[in-house]
Amino acid sequence: MAKKGNLSIDSENIFPIIKKWLYSDHDIFLRELVSNACDAITKLKKLALVGEATLPEDYKPAVHVNVSTNEMKLEVVDNGIGMTADEVEKYINQIAFSGATDFMSKYKDKASEEQIIGHFGLGFYSAFMVADKVTIDTLSFTEGAQPVHWESEGGIEFEMTEGDKAEVGTKITLYLSDDCHEFGNEYRIRSILEKYCAFMPTEIFLTNLDAAPVEPKEGEEPAAPKAVNDTTPLWTKHPNECTDEDYRNFYRQVFHDYREPVFWIHLNMDYPFNLKGILYFPKIKLGYDSLEGVIKLYNNQVFVADNIKEVIPEYMMLLKGVIDCPDLPLNVSRSALQNDGFVAKIQDYISKKIADKLSGFCKVDREFYEKNWESLSPFVKYGCLKDDKFCKKMTDYILFKDLDGKYQVLPECLEVKPIDDETEDGVEKVEGEIVGDEAGETVQEEEKKDKTIYYVTDAVQQSQYINMFKKAKMVAVMLPDEIDMPFIQQLEMKNEGIKFKRIDADIEDAFKAKSTKKLEEELKANTEVLAGLFKKVLKKDNVKVQVEKLKNKEISSMLTLSEESRRMQEMMKQYGMMGMDMGAMGQGDQTLILNSNHKLVQYLLANQEGENVSTVCEELYDLARIQQGTLEPDAMTKFVARTNKILGMLAE
Repeated sequence: MAKKGNLSIDSENIFPIIKKWLYSDHDIFLRELVSNACDAITKLKKLALVGEATLPEDYKPAVHVNVSTNEMKLEVVDNGIGMTADEVEKYINQIAFSGATDFMSKYKDKASEEQIIGHFGLGFYSAFMVADKVTIDTLSFTEGAQPVHWESEGGIEFEMTEGDKAEVGTKITLYLSDDCHEFGNEYRIRSILEKYCAFMPTEIFLTNLDAAPVEPKEGEEPAAPKAVNDTTPLWTKHPNECTDEDYRNFYRQVFHDYREPVFWIHLNMDYPFNLKGILYFPKIKLGYDSLEGVIKLYNNQVFVADNIKEVIPEYMMLLKGVIDCPDLPLNVSRSALQNDGFVAKIQDYISKKIADKLSGFCKVDREFYEKNWESLSPFVKYGCLKDDKFCKKMTDYILFKDLDGKYQVLPECLEVKPIDDETEDGVEKVEGEIVGDEAGETVQEEEKKDKTIYYVTDAVQQSQYINMFKKAKMVAVMLPDEIDMPFIQQLEMKNEGIKFKRIDADIEDAFKAKSTKKLEEELKANTEVLAGLFKKVLKKDNVKVQVEKLKNKEISSMLTLSEESRRMQEMMKQYGMMGMDMGAMGQGDQTLILNSNHKLVQYLLANQEGENVSTVCEELYDLARIQQGTLEPDAMTKFVARTNKILGMLAE
């Protein structure tokens, strides 16, 4: 039986195997060896199921990983199907095809194809990434089989002889290379097993061969060894078998996040492909938490990788969860995916399940949906930006918080309701949200196609405008996060007639005194006068002056910047086209609104040549700027000094 030779690789059937470059991460060798051991056990149990093998009455399937620091060796032992000399020749010496693939071809009509991973020969050769010498001791389950001993140094030449293994199964021994002694450490091996093998379907036991056995106390039974893995992870069970506490415990165990997830989705699909998993929606606080989630991908309970973008839709990267799909088209190392139509179907299925779950909450449990919207919001908005199908399903279930903290979905935001002419306090009354380009329109506005949703990005900086909106009983929504701007632009693009407008983009008609021909002529004349005056004082070409008669006499001045100009400047900032701090309003064309109902503006109109005109003009401009954001250091210094001067004049 003794045989020597060179290992044969058939490159026409598989990828050429290169010792040091087959896998990107060297620690993956242990995953391959242990998963091959699990495969061997699965095969034996399957043969027993179809009557082609007999299992001992006390048979307990197990994989043992034994490590020795003293001898710098590592053993992976299974009590699975084992190999004959011919099978060693076929699967090890001639690495031409996967052992499991050939096995499945032979038995595909006799039992379920579940749990066959394959690629034994390929996975086995990952051992040479960390070992100078590897041996195999194996005994086949077949009647009359002889044990086989195989060894190779360097993975190029081999020697195969009759072995002395007495139990059915396979033991692979790795004699570690000088630069890989880390894999002779019990704690290092345990960490690898916990990473890659935590949920493999066969119990795995780790033993330190150098450690002295622990003697039980007198009268006590020896402690039973504890497996390092859970053979029936939660995702393998039917959702009806799982409690809420089960889901929460699994989340804490896998992701080490002790905050409770918002909710979860249990995926359980058998057709047209096999996919199981659990997706968790973690609690997220924008601006404080990382928006990078973790989706762990498994193949028949064998860990493949985190966040494989070919399988997981990009927007799902905010979630945490596990997905197990045995049908995934993996390459030789199981570490990357071929991007094909099958993978696209998986993405569509997952996306649909998530959209159905979220929309279901909105329709059936609105209170829960609103309560957790802050955590769900970044996921939903990012998903809408990245996935058109998801966006289409979710558009009507996106929540917007109004100025009073109440939530509305998009269709509710777009409702058009009539406006009464006047209320007792002289402020026009709005029963619902104002829509259209001009607030203060009558019920005929319902017939117009264009609809405007007003929004706030900073409740502090835009507080003056918020007060005006509330006093006029107008509705605006809060959009304070960076993702909101590209998000609303997409909503506008995909929904004809919908427009978003920041509340300080213009002075709405609802804030102005009732217009008459006489008032219009007066405002036009005053605008011409003060425009010239401010241009002379401020010396700013990008500031347009407009005089309006506002209902609120306490407001002296305001700055507006059109929605189009603001978005253009934000885009320019984003792409670094402005090499300086542009401030809250940027350097676009601003409109300085002066309220002719305020005493300071009336003072300017009556005292155009007065000695304090420049001081008042500068003060009005800076007061308007402060409502939009902070002043530059130099401007703030001048503002403080000027304000002290004005207060001093009042005290005289």
